[in-house]
Amino acid sequence: MRKADLVNQISEKTGIPKVDVLVTLESMFKEIKESLSKGENIYIRGFGSFITKKRAAKIGRNIKKNIAVHIPEHYIPAFKPAKEFVAEVKKTTAE
Repeated sequence: MRKADLVNQISEKTGIPKVDVLVTLESMFKEIKESLSKGENIYIRGFGSFITKKRAAKIGRNIKKNIAVHIPEHYIPAFKPAKEFVAEVKKTTAE
C-alpha cells in the first residue's frame, strides 16, 4: 500500500475529503520526524512507539580502496510495535 492508497482508503471510510486527509497525514509525518530529530520518542498506545536507537562508533572498511574508515556513533529512527498490534497481525496472517 502506498501513501495515495492510504489517503483514498481513509477518505472513503470517513467521508473526509482526500485533500484534508493528505494534509493531516503529512502533518503527522512531519511531527514524528521533528520529535525524533529532537530526541523525543513517540508512544501511541495500542499501535507502537517511534524511537531513536543509538549506534555505537565502529571501524568500517572501504573495499575499493582497502582502507579502514571510522564511523562515528549516531542515532537512527526505529518503530517498535505494541503487543496488541503484533497479536493482530499474527492473527490475520495465520488465516
